[in-house]
Amino acid sequence: MTELNVESDNPPIDWPRDIAHVGPVELYTPTLEETRDFFVDLMGLSEVGRDDSSIYLHSWDDYESFTIRIIAREKAGIGRSYLRAASPRALERLVERIEASGYGEGWVDDIRGLGATFLFTDPDGHAMGAYWEVERFVADDSNRPSLKNQAARYPGRGANIRRLDHVNYLTGDVPSTSAFLVNVLGARCTERIAKADGSGYSGVWYSVTNKSYDLVYTEDWAGANGRLHHLAFATDSRDDILRAADVFLEAGVHIETGPHKHAIQQTFFLYVWEPGGNRIELCNAGARLILAPDWDTITWTAEERAKGQAWGLQTISTFHTHGTPTLD
Repeated sequence: MTELNVESDNPPIDWPRDIAHVGPVELYTPTLEETRDFFVDLMGLSEVGRDDSSIYLHSWDDYESFTIRIIAREKAGIGRSYLRAASPRALERLVERIEASGYGEGWVDDIRGLGATFLFTDPDGHAMGAYWEVERFVADDSNRPSLKNQAARYPGRGANIRRLDHVNYLTGDVPSTSAFLVNVLGARCTERIAKADGSGYSGVWYSVTNKSYDLVYTEDWAGANGRLHHLAFATDSRDDILRAADVFLEAGVHIETGPHKHAIQQTFFLYVWEPGGNRIELCNAGARLILAPDWDTITWTAEERAKGQAWGLQTISTFHTHGTPTLD
């Protein structure tokens, strides 16, 4: 296995950005139909397909054929996350580095909506896949938008979720996952939280685009591997999140915390638990971009983080103790 550089914050400045963006994500749920209703009726996504054990859902401004695949499983949690390469050559470079790292699993060509996909895991065991060829979403008469530069009709219901924004994984080994993100995926660390004892970092935020972050890894308080902290979806405005809080309240959805504003990344947010138990974030962070190619990583101390959010209530205790799958 190739030795990864655990000391590096970011790849060399002249490295190409080989990942275009985070693509579709799989989510496990023990309550398939209830989870489907949560995303369709309350979040504003549309059902675009299903099979014996899963349902494919699409957000209205996603150019790809589906945004999230919810899969029936005994326990909630994160399935495979797919990353679209920036070009066919970028995919070749990605695969070369993944294979050299020892975390590659091989090629498949049977994933709905995606072309040839190279499967791999991160060092913590989270399943991932890299691809270039993609089936684009084609609207029919029931969801054809008025604006031709939009994938589907604006839903006008629930939270009106526009797109998938980021994934926050729990990890038992922040240094190894950070090194993998930098040296293999070419991601850039925008912000992080330093441990009080100076032994490393308890949370790291990485960007593969000009967004402030796409892939987040938080230290798993239980020392477990391969778990999910939350899956985040972007809204058009803060007003969408405020309205969604009332929608969730009336529907009996567990609102864990928010709406508040994060100090880290300045995200306006609301966290809820979907019926299967996975934590879902609604966020409005799109106005803040990382345009500097030589961005200096922002490091927050444990003392600074102990002050809580930028504004709003103190972080609720379950935010630091709940992850999926839950542990016995």
